Amino acid sequence: MIRHVAHEITFHASGRGKAQCPSNPAFPKGIDVIAVKPGQRSCLVALPYPAPECGQHLVLCSDCNMSVMITAAGRADDPRTARIPCGIRRSDRMN
Repeated sequence: MIRHVAHEITFHASGRGKAQCPSNPAFPKGIDVIAVKPGQRSCLVALPYPAPECGQHLVLCSDCNMSVMITAAGRADDPRTARIPCGIRRSDRMN
């Protein structure tokens, strides 16, 4: 099941600037991060692509309060989407 909810995405620079090594040529248009098991409740999140420099995207779900960090390096092979697990709202757990 894929849920469509609002996500807040904040980039946190690591302070290292741009990546020092070249990007992986097998992924010239970025990668799609899948952090769920097949059939698991999840959300698909579009990430700012490419990242401005080395760092992490903090993704917060305003619906279920799930949070994840996804690293990036400011290169062509950065993550462009992430499928993240749903934390399921507390009210949903009661039903």
